Amino acid sequence: MNYRTLGKTGYSISEISLGTWQVGGKWGSTFNNANADKILNTAIDSGINFIDTADVYSEGLSEKAVGRLIKSRSEKIYVASKCGRFITPHTNKNYTAKVLRQYVEDSLTNLGIETLDLIQLHCPPTEVYYRPEIFEEFDKLKDEGKIGALGVSVEKVEEAIKAIEYDNVTTVQIIFNMFRQRPNELFFEQAKKKNIGIIARVPLASGLLSGKYSKKTTFHKDDHRAFNRNGDAFDKGETFSGVDYNLGLETVELLKQHFPDVSLPHLALKWILNHPEISCVIPGASNVEQLVSNISASSINNLTNGDIETIRNIYQEHIKKYVHQYW
Repeated sequence: MNYRTLGKTGYSISEISLGTWQVGGKWGSTFNNANADKILNTAIDSGINFIDTADVYSEGLSEKAVGRLIKSRSEKIYVASKCGRFITPHTNKNYTAKVLRQYVEDSLTNLGIETLDLIQLHCPPTEVYYRPEIFEEFDKLKDEGKIGALGVSVEKVEEAIKAIEYDNVTTVQIIFNMFRQRPNELFFEQAKKKNIGIIARVPLASGLLSGKYSKKTTFHKDDHRAFNRNGDAFDKGETFSGVDYNLGLETVELLKQHFPDVSLPHLALKWILNHPEISCVIPGASNVEQLVSNISASSINNLTNGDIETIRNIYQEHIKKYVHQYW
């Protein structure tokens, strides 16, 4: 495993880390604690030392699984959680310092720890980024020893650029993959100047870039890939990175034709890691086999300039006009 520095936090973290949205099993299925424990322990055995979770993942069960992991291991494990998505309705008005503080304390209880290495605002409404009092509350939490650092998880590049104006924001978690390339423009440039750690989320475009799906693939009714393709439940960009499913399938076939000798998910992860501004990528895994495959992407050969150009051209010709300006 290779390690990179998570911006101004100074944390040395595994470049391929673990996102735990579906660590208890496939989206829509009942949370399987044994499955979660197996995935998490295999991750640590493989050199991963950074785990990303959230209070809303399986209603706190993901955090509790991470908490069990921490108690059972002697290694240093950096834990990042997120707060805010429990707010209902999820509006700017309902974001208050008091509410967010309680969410942080609830996460600490779920995890069974005294200090969260990183707490991230979980894709709040855009207006929240213009409210200094929200960000100031996390300075108080840090002074109290409840958090080590503050970050944000964003939907849009504009939100990321606004967030890093606050000196206490140390990391940005953003959707960045071969189907969502806009962050590698002004945002990466600004983040580098301010030593912001960048966590690449949704690296496989909700599985589209695994290359395993087809027009015949079906998804569980409680899987966001079935019910949120048009953004009916939350931001459309969270599902298949905002790319139309059939267009995504067609573009995946083009990528396979251009890169016949490499696993598509390995290519997708390596493409992200090819950007030095990235601190880590956090693919999820619903089983150990997916986890092991994701980790192995770190060891494949670096992409050539020609490879990068090919991927850029495919994005610009087939995907860009449908996603670039929206996020």
